[in-house]
Amino acid sequence: MGEVYSQLLSLSLFIITGIVIGILFDIFRVLRKCFKTADFITYLQDIVFWFLAGMITLFSIFKFNQGEIRIYVFLGIFIGILLYAITLSKIVVKFLATILQTIKKLILIPLQFIYNTFQKIIIKPILNFINNNIKIAIKTSKINNTNKKTNKINGTNKLSKKVKKIKQTK
Repeated sequence: MGEVYSQLLSLSLFIITGIVIGILFDIFRVLRKCFKTADFITYLQDIVFWFLAGMITLFSIFKFNQGEIRIYVFLGIFIGILLYAITLSKIVVKFLATILQTIKKLILIPLQFIYNTFQKIIIKPILNFINNNIKIAIKTSKINNTNKKTNKINGTNKLSKKVKKIKQTK
């Protein structure tokens, strides 16, 4: 009777392990919904999830079952994940999403304020200074080019008048 009791206790502990893995999965799921990331980051999240799920499973096997791998270990984990998905998953996802959205707002509001202040105090004056200097440089360049063209035209006119005067004197 003691062996059956021990195996039922192990089964229930592995059901709890499955529930923990289900919660871990929902944490990653909510993180993906709240923070849009590149595909590469999603792949990294998947790797981290499977690594953590594997570590939780191995820890449970060694802690609760003295490292013995039995069919009821995986059956218990599967039942735990399934029970969690059917019963608590929606509630936990809503709860985690609410918490993450609140944290996101609490972090983003000060960051947005700092960003806007930085833009107004540092970035915009620098950009305005650069923009005004470029405009001034373009205007002076146009004026200089116009003066050069005028000088060339005037110079050729003066030159042609001198040539005419020289021809007339001969």
